[in-house]
Amino acid sequence: MKPTWKPVADPHASKSALPDSAFAFPKERKEPLVDAAHVGNALARFAQVQDVSDEERAQAFDNIRAAARHFDVHVGESSWRDLMR
Repeated sequence: MKPTWKPVADPHASKSALPDSAFAFPKERKEPLVDAAHVGNALARFAQVQDVSDEERAQAFDNIRAAARHFDVHVGESSWRDLMR
């Protein structure tokens, strides 16, 4: 799946001001990926996100990996399913 994540100009903007592309789960606007700390939080809380499909989880994982590359955050997992354990 191709990531939909894009970096934002103002990482300190309010959550409501962020574009959908700033989130791991863009449709639900869950888990903003605006800096390295938020990427880490998204990884840590991935399994806690509710009411999303497997397809949305796959998209979110790709978005997290794209943001992690941008912010130089190591992601040891190779699949979103690895985060569900």
